[in-house]
Amino acid sequence: MQDPEADPVVWRTRFLNLLDRTPAPIAISTTDGEITGANPALAALWDLTPSRLTGRNLLDLFTPTDDARFAKLDRALRTGRRSRYPVRVRWTASNMSYEGELTVEPVSDPAGTSPPLLAILSVDERRTAPRAPEPQPLSAQEARILALVAAGLTTAMVARAVDLSADGVNYHLVRLCRRFEVPNRTALVARAYVLGLLSPTAWPPAP
Repeated sequence: MQDPEADPVVWRTRFLNLLDRTPAPIAISTTDGEITGANPALAALWDLTPSRLTGRNLLDLFTPTDDARFAKLDRALRTGRRSRYPVRVRWTASNMSYEGELTVEPVSDPAGTSPPLLAILSVDERRTAPRAPEPQPLSAQEARILALVAAGLTTAMVARAVDLSADGVNYHLVRLCRRFEVPNRTALVARAYVLGLLSPTAWPPAP
């Protein structure tokens, strides 16, 4: 009668159950990086279930910050070296940017032909929102309209000052609101001051 304690399937099941209860984000992958299993702690970083990560590649989730270090890891795995390889990575989830260290280690698996990889993530405490793209510079016409609006002029008054129709002024204001992702001209003026597009020491307002 076979001893169940010597059965690798039993130990594999125990390991997977332990993995699910581990608070550290962990994935199991092939040597090519394809995820064959992930624990809830890792999946929670993307508000997913572990099954939704299965089949994805680690490089789809994480971007190495040191290409040379990653190339060294890739060579080591392809030549069959067994060691622990920490790699600095970054990723984005829920509109936040994260950085951390992904430690990759080949592990023995009697049931497999090639050793799977155990990838353990250590997340840095500091988290930052991704930088918004720099806004396109204002044209001379846009800068003048923005300054006049900041001075409190009505659409009709701005139109006479810049020799446009009221519809033409509104067209420029709508485009500016879309570009700076604001709902109205009051917010547009406030954002223009924050971005340094209007001088905080000049009156009447000036670009």
